[in-house]
Amino acid sequence: MSADLAELADQLPAGALITDPDLLAGYRQDWARDPDAAVPRAVVRATRTADVQATLRWASAHRVPVVPRGAGTSLSGGAGGVPGGIVLSTERMRAITVDPVTRTAVVQPGLLNAEVKRAAAEHGLWYPPDPSSFEMCTIGGNAATNAGGLCCVKYGVTTDYVLGLEVVLADGTAVRLGGPRLKDVAGLSLTKLFVGSEGTLGIITEVTLRLLPPQPPASTMVATFGSVQAAADAVLAVTATLRPAMLEFMDRASINAVEDALHMGLDRDTEAMLIARSDAPGTASAQEIATMVRACEDAGAEEVFSTDDPEEGEAFAAARRMAIPAVERTGSLLLEDVGVPLPALPALVGGVAEIADRNAVTVAVIAHAGDGNTHPLIVYDPADADQTARAHVAFGQIMDLAIALGGTITGEHGVGRLKKAWLPDQVGPDVMALTRRIKAALDPESILNPGVIL
Repeated sequence: MSADLAELADQLPAGALITDPDLLAGYRQDWARDPDAAVPRAVVRATRTADVQATLRWASAHRVPVVPRGAGTSLSGGAGGVPGGIVLSTERMRAITVDPVTRTAVVQPGLLNAEVKRAAAEHGLWYPPDPSSFEMCTIGGNAATNAGGLCCVKYGVTTDYVLGLEVVLADGTAVRLGGPRLKDVAGLSLTKLFVGSEGTLGIITEVTLRLLPPQPPASTMVATFGSVQAAADAVLAVTATLRPAMLEFMDRASINAVEDALHMGLDRDTEAMLIARSDAPGTASAQEIATMVRACEDAGAEEVFSTDDPEEGEAFAAARRMAIPAVERTGSLLLEDVGVPLPALPALVGGVAEIADRNAVTVAVIAHAGDGNTHPLIVYDPADADQTARAHVAFGQIMDLAIALGGTITGEHGVGRLKKAWLPDQVGPDVMALTRRIKAALDPESILNPGVIL
């Protein structure tokens, strides 16, 4: 071990600093599989805020890059290693305290989203944000990327539930922002500044979350369509009249990939499928389902099915959650998460199909259709140089299309390292300059997650 790393090891609990090359290799990439990610020089597995503080004080003094990492489920390359840097993992920071009186939970960042849901449920409460990877992604990562999910069309995204944070700044200073107060407008809205900052401004070591009463029983509707356009038209008809608890879209490629994986009897010949839910109280749920059924039928649905059975409904939600890993079984993926205003959704979905044809690549499309957030999944063979090049061209063209339609290059995955080249096209030079000023003020040595966003 080098002298400077030995210095860091002396400031940490025994075993917290990892330098074994075999173990370091596992921290090189996140789920985005960025080929440019580097094996880190070392990994710190923090167990408390003090470990994070010690690491950042050391890194600032030695000007060593630090990449924060939770479970490594980032889909934008935001948690991959950088040359000469260290990865600061929060996977061992897993404490949680639930207060049923204030309906809040104080959570360390390494606890999984699913574990927070279970802890809340033990007190008769509910934590709504539900990324498709909720069973393996961490709350710290959710807060760092402002993660969304399937029910966010009605219930909002992570930032809507973050009441407070503890954040360690680049120089090792730990600050508490917000707290378990449902109303608090004292000072600048610094809590919101760090939610979604992707570890570039500070490292989150504690999150105070707002919890809700349990979600009412939900009814589910599934509709299939002979064209993607018809499904998109149905989405607009539904959202014009109500806010469903879920409104998800799958195209033919994603449906077939999921059917290959789960063998649940999905229609392989249909071009698109919508999965919708209503959790409105009492008879209002049946009314909402009836409204959605009519909207789908009027848009030309081939088949419409509805159920009040929770297990049956959850099976279709599970099919949607399985889409990305199922498509990934067919080849390597470039994952998009572009979003547009809802009226532009048909143009985006149609444009993605044209881009796929133009570049002769397969692009499976799934979407949180109710809020306009789509996930085009570009499938390619990395061993085929020409196909890989065409896949990357399609990746950029899809982001260009989203921007042209007044949309965004990321609705919930974050900019990371893979999308930063397109960020200036979306937000403009003045916003980029402001972003750099904020970054320079909080991280003057630029050691926090360098290469992400900027």
